[in-house]
Amino acid sequence: MAAGAPDPRRKETELTVRTLRTVDSEVKVLGSKSYTNRYLAIASLSGQDTTLENALISDDTVYFARGIEALGHVRAEIDERHETIRVTPTGEPMRAPADEIFMGGAGTPLRFLISMAGHAPGVTTITGNKRMQERPMGDLLAALPALGVDAVSVRGNGSPPVQVAGGSFRGGATQISGAVSSQFTSSLLINSVLAETDVEITITDDLISKPYVEMTIAALAEMGVQIKRDGYARFTVPAGQAFRGGSVTVEPDASGMSYFLAAAAVLGGRVTIPGIGRDSYQGDVGLVDALARMGCAASFDQKGITLTGGELHGIEIDMESMPDVVPTLAVVAAFARGTTHISNIASLRVKECDRIAAVTNELRKMGIAVDEHHDAMTITGGTPTGAVIETYDDHRIAMCFAIAGLRTEGVVIKDPGCVAKSYPTFWETLDTLFPDGKSTTFPDGKSTR
Repeated sequence: MAAGAPDPRRKETELTVRTLRTVDSEVKVLGSKSYTNRYLAIASLSGQDTTLENALISDDTVYFARGIEALGHVRAEIDERHETIRVTPTGEPMRAPADEIFMGGAGTPLRFLISMAGHAPGVTTITGNKRMQERPMGDLLAALPALGVDAVSVRGNGSPPVQVAGGSFRGGATQISGAVSSQFTSSLLINSVLAETDVEITITDDLISKPYVEMTIAALAEMGVQIKRDGYARFTVPAGQAFRGGSVTVEPDASGMSYFLAAAAVLGGRVTIPGIGRDSYQGDVGLVDALARMGCAASFDQKGITLTGGELHGIEIDMESMPDVVPTLAVVAAFARGTTHISNIASLRVKECDRIAAVTNELRKMGIAVDEHHDAMTITGGTPTGAVIETYDDHRIAMCFAIAGLRTEGVVIKDPGCVAKSYPTFWETLDTLFPDGKSTTFPDGKSTR
């Protein structure tokens, strides 16, 4: 395959994953999607040239880059080959575009953009794909008027399309629920930096997915802005601060590395992920400790994270702080002795798909017993069998079940191109685990085109 050419497997209707006896590899994963989105938002508000190095170039981040460009005040130049995004001010003020901004299935960028549109005079309409038009935005919409921004759901159901009447992001005090998504809080924190006065944000209940807010605060600090806080109950963004421009390097994606750590776990092999350590603010690094509890051996050093598989056994675990890697852990649990109970994961019901239901359905297809609850799931490990895996247009379902196929013959992944949302080179990275560089076969049984 020529360098930079799109992987033809992303256009296939399905792929069969080849089994692998064991693994001993160093795997370079792409840059963090969460950090790329945060730095993109900050760069668009900085008023200075900013370059994101090791940026993730994926469907979500491309949608966000085009979304901020639609407001007219910046240009975002994407260099996929060099994994960089350069954000440059146009010299024009931010303004509402005449056409609606379509964000596909990019949940975090859409939520960031809702608050950002509060700075743009005029009425901005923001929408997404069918699933995005079902996802909740109501808590964010309810919090913005107190800061001077009117934002409403066009259909009155709390979901996109959303219309934002901007140009008057005054600041002040507001309240928001943290029970549905931490992305609402991050959206307010980033965009409040440009408010006319201090902004005080009070969380009215328990904030879920706290590590993502820590990532936001860390990204803001890296770019020159300080947040005052009272734990997770109250945040204050002092007015008059300015973002720095220049260059910022995005660390590897902890969600993306989860699949390759899982490969070491289910195959009893070893995988090293360079460039990321225990001190990362990404909550999904917590999967390393979870896999260690299940019987793997983990080490952190200057090189990165190394995980070595062992005899797997079930655990009980609260994964509220790392919901994106729940599907990954669930697949590992399918190969473990005993039961694994994963709790406090209700937020997965409103992701790209209902991930609790999706993982339950597909593991059951593979002969694994799963008890599904509203905010939890219990997996009884065993010997998974081959199955055709429905991916629900959800990148994480496709990638985690591909790992199951490394050990279980006959795992077929439908719609393999959905990985482009967060990891467009996933199949090519999976290839690197194989001595012959071929991790999948096409429907006609051939491993190459």
